[in-house]
Amino acid sequence: MPRLVVVTTGGTIATSADADGVLRPVHGGAELVAGHDAQVIDLFTLDSSQLTPAEWVRIADTVTEAATGADGVVVTHGTDSMEETALWLELTYGGAAPVVVTGAARSADAPDADGPANLRDALAVAASPQARGRGVLICFAGWVRPALGTTKVGGPDLFGGTAPVGRVGEGSVEWTGGTGRAYLGPIAEAVRVDIVAAYPGADGTAVDAFVDAGAAGLVVEAMGAGNAGTPVIEAVRRACARGVAVAVTTRVPGGPTAAAYGPGHDLVRAGAVLVPRLRSSQARVLMTAALSAGLSVADIVARLG
Repeated sequence: MPRLVVVTTGGTIATSADADGVLRPVHGGAELVAGHDAQVIDLFTLDSSQLTPAEWVRIADTVTEAATGADGVVVTHGTDSMEETALWLELTYGGAAPVVVTGAARSADAPDADGPANLRDALAVAASPQARGRGVLICFAGWVRPALGTTKVGGPDLFGGTAPVGRVGEGSVEWTGGTGRAYLGPIAEAVRVDIVAAYPGADGTAVDAFVDAGAAGLVVEAMGAGNAGTPVIEAVRRACARGVAVAVTTRVPGGPTAAAYGPGHDLVRAGAVLVPRLRSSQARVLMTAALSAGLSVADIVARLG
């Protein structure tokens, strides 16, 4: 039998309604994994909106240790920030044993709870010999997707942004595509990176404030192909002059960035790096990992962004 480890962190998969009908994560790993042949590590029980980069590091350390001697690791996690944690793991976990992140769209006490099926599927993926060496995967609603580029989009599958690399059901995994590794190296501590939204009438207040607060990097979620108003561009220029790395994404779902228009061109001239395809959530994770590891943001974005 494959040696599997389940690391639990909370999320909807662990929630039930309290006396006021509010969903809160209350179920531990022993309850979630009951009936499955797997070791359980209860790391914490939190709504994933409450996680910080410090928890990413803690999860990564736990996964790396758990993967030693295991054939596969499953991480149960909330969907609000699953895309961030999954990418952090992909960037900082270098082992051969697959790591599969899963969760639920509906609470454990819902009549149509999907957590048990998602966990069963994730365990099947983690046990698959073909998953070895594929790095970190997200398994949800019967689909297997790479961590890099996968985001929460809503709808019945909940996650999208990248093409699936596999399909799973009733314990059987069908692989339909390959996955490249995005490993950068282990990281002990994450630097601060913030996200700033660009919108009509936005000024440089947020950019300046984050820089003053000690941000090592900023992601500007721009309009269109990567455009922002002049006050934001000037604030980006000031930030870059102070040694802060700035990356630019777009608020357009599925839209690429390009310095095709004047404002986007001016952002690049100010020192910003355009992120071609990643949404702001994962661009922030990529920047955080690159800066924390002392790597060039421009080089890592060119390779993975």
